[in-house]
Amino acid sequence: MKKFFLPVLAAVLTLASCNNENIAANTVESMKTPQMENFDKAFKSLGDPQNRPTEEEKNRNTSELSDRRKALLVPASKELILSSGVTEAELTRKTGGDMSQIIVWATNIYMQKSDEIRKNLKSEK
Repeated sequence: MKKFFLPVLAAVLTLASCNNENIAANTVESMKTPQMENFDKAFKSLGDPQNRPTEEEKNRNTSELSDRRKALLVPASKELILSSGVTEAELTRKTGGDMSQIIVWATNIYMQKSDEIRKNLKSEK
């Protein structure tokens, strides 16, 4: 009986441990705001076949995104910036409508919010 009980106990503990990890991972995702999720989706969409760099864009030998690809990120970037309490006028004043500045600003906000989520999760444990 002991030979049967110990492996079953070990299996149950292992499953419980894995289940707790999944709960924590799901909590991080569930704590993201809709604007953060849209920003994630916009970046992931750059990998879609129609959004990948063209041969011309690849041949420019620059690490910067093309204007075409930046334009895919700008709507979600603006949405994330505005959700942080910035007004449309302030956004325009600080960036001058420059797509690169908008994306960088949104990326910084995304990183700050992600750090806050991680800190909140750590404090809950």
